[in-house]
Amino acid sequence: MARTARDVGGTWQGTMQVGNGLRIVLVISRDGHGGDDGGGWKGVYYSNDQGVQGRLIPSITMQGADFRFAIASIDGRYEGKMGPDGRSIMGAWTQGKASYALNLVRATAETEWPIPEPAAHMASYADPAYEVVTIEPSDPNDGQRGFQTRGRRVLAVNETMNDLISFSYGIHIRQIAGGPPWFATDRYYIEGVPDAVGEPNLKQFRSMMQKLLANRFNLKVHNEQRELSVYALTVGKSGPKMTRSLGNPDGPPDDEFSRSAWMKETNTTMTEFTKALQYVLDRPVVDHTGLTGRWDFRVQWTPDESQFGGMVPPSSGNPSEAPGLFTAIQEQVGLKLELVKALAEVLVVDHVEKPSAN
Repeated sequence: MARTARDVGGTWQGTMQVGNGLRIVLVISRDGHGGDDGGGWKGVYYSNDQGVQGRLIPSITMQGADFRFAIASIDGRYEGKMGPDGRSIMGAWTQGKASYALNLVRATAETEWPIPEPAAHMASYADPAYEVVTIEPSDPNDGQRGFQTRGRRVLAVNETMNDLISFSYGIHIRQIAGGPPWFATDRYYIEGVPDAVGEPNLKQFRSMMQKLLANRFNLKVHNEQRELSVYALTVGKSGPKMTRSLGNPDGPPDDEFSRSAWMKETNTTMTEFTKALQYVLDRPVVDHTGLTGRWDFRVQWTPDESQFGGMVPPSSGNPSEAPGLFTAIQEQVGLKLELVKALAEVLVVDHVEKPSAN
């Protein structure tokens, strides 16, 4: 049966105009909920040259010639217009503040690009370091940022020294003491591969970054306990509303969050949850819950200007949108955040240098 112009099912592909170009593949199918012919659209997004494995697109909108979707977990969205013949879509991918042209064509069995195989995970006992690594200055105005693994490629994109230390040691930037002014201004692009086989987990990624900071920035630090203004995470009056994890109790936690804003925690401890919250909030978070073990839960909220360093999307004004973070944590997971003065770990910088040349 011939396709109509509104029938977007199948495989689409195109090269995103960023750097040397990134090959993008979309695999689209019916989701069975509303829409033409008894179904809407959903899909899976692959970035072949980044080793990105199957990011789910839960909903794809097709109205007339207008085609669009969003992937909240990476703050990305695509908007385009389908050609009259239903074989091409002209549009752009936007992520953060940056936008890149991405024109898609419908692939055939003869033309479709192969989808990359999932990367094997690194052995849990491995303690990797960078085997080969590049460190370059970044443009502060570049809209892309973040810590990423793309198969065996391990990256920090457009991050300051404060960000690098914060991620590597799992602390808030307010817990870094003694750093020079360039810690907050100079940004770096770091990319390399580990000296062990497979894709590192979060703990291994952090270990790699700590070793890199010591070897290439000559970073020397020591720990102290100091009284700071912090958020204390405690259990609410009704008790926790979380599910005990059935995952490997010795395995790594898995957390995802988005500036959209939501946070999904799987097989996580309360200590790891407080570390994740520090990427959202404007000061350190300490665990005063007394809860042990590992948990699964999800929180969805509407962020304010004090969160994510002020880089938040504007509120929709919709009265049905999610509550603020403090209310959401109480209502959805049975925990509570309170602003207090408390002893917290501080990482004091004893010595540091700007990175050595590659």
